[in-house]
Amino acid sequence: MSKVPLVAIVDDDEDVRIALESLVRSLRFTARAFASAEAFLASGVVGRTACLITDVKMPGMSGLDLQDALLAQGRQVPIVFITAYPDERSRSRALAKGAAGMLTKPFDAQSLADCLMGVLQRTSE
Repeated sequence: MSKVPLVAIVDDDEDVRIALESLVRSLRFTARAFASAEAFLASGVVGRTACLITDVKMPGMSGLDLQDALLAQGRQVPIVFITAYPDERSRSRALAKGAAGMLTKPFDAQSLADCLMGVLQRTSE
């Protein structure tokens, strides 16, 4: 029996976290949601995370800062960024550092599902 991938969700908006957690679970993955990047880093699940979905702009550590922190720890966690404030500089930075994608809020569930399925299919090969 294969292990169910863990998808971590980091967003300061509780409604977004709940919706994303529900979507991830509907795709038959394990989901863990966190209100901040700091909470995710302190959670103990970083090493088990198959994919991370994170907002770009959050109080405290941003999603881009979280990406930098993970890279500094030597962790190559695939990251799907979501943002209500798209800008080319952030997008380019995230993708140059290995992000799996960046979606602009509001996005449809299928777009995120397709991105997530692509990431998890690549990581399981």
